[in-house]
Amino acid sequence: MGKTRTGLARALSKLGYCSRNQAWELIVAGRVELNGVVVTDGEHPVVLDWDQITVDGVPAVKQTKVYLMLNKPRGLVTTASDEQGRPTVFECLGDFRVPHLSAVGRLDQASEGLLLFTNDHAWGAHLTSPERHVAKTYHVQVDRVVDEELAKKIQAGAESEGEQIAARKVSVLRHGEKTSWLEVVLDEGRNRQIRRLLAAFELEVLRLVRVAIGDLQLGTLAKGAVRRLTVPEIQRLGPVPGAQPKRPPRARPTERQVRRRF
Repeated sequence: MGKTRTGLARALSKLGYCSRNQAWELIVAGRVELNGVVVTDGEHPVVLDWDQITVDGVPAVKQTKVYLMLNKPRGLVTTASDEQGRPTVFECLGDFRVPHLSAVGRLDQASEGLLLFTNDHAWGAHLTSPERHVAKTYHVQVDRVVDEELAKKIQAGAESEGEQIAARKVSVLRHGEKTSWLEVVLDEGRNRQIRRLLAAFELEVLRLVRVAIGDLQLGTLAKGAVRRLTVPEIQRLGPVPGAQPKRPPRARPTERQVRRRF
């Protein structure tokens, strides 16, 4: 049997070393060697179980897949490092932090709640794909009392910064004398979407907490705490790691096609 070949950039991605786009950047920069020779073509054929790939002189070996959830505290930025020296979400990961770990999506600095991390870039890309419309649920405290009529208007949407934005669902959870808690469900990921949507109705966000992604709930995970996802949770959110897509069943040949063979 012949050896299965793949492009160099895709090979680095399959190893879990980095995303395919990041691999292309490393390759074009001349930082990747294949069997001791610098290769600058991301499509250069590679046999994963045979060829040796190194990045900056260090062998690129298959990474153990890691899937984490964090209850993000307010005040942290969703980045591995920050030019302004602000604290980042990665400081919460401690011993859970491994090479090539990335946040799946973002929460802005003032937001809290459920944030996922993985070094399985294909799984993360599948989960955040705009075509999938994975629901994300937020609990939002605003500075006014909101009734159901206003909640329906917010859900229908408004124009903000030259574009129409809306939510899949907006409902009132509870309210006090001067504030309300809303549940807002989104199935797209525009920049500061909830804050912009509520500002269009003259509502100021006091707190914004993401409590679910799909059917994965934040639950009782403590603020700043991290845990691994279970296998069923991983499988429900994205494709089963390492699984091959199922091929559609072959159509049975027609009687005419059978006769043509003979």
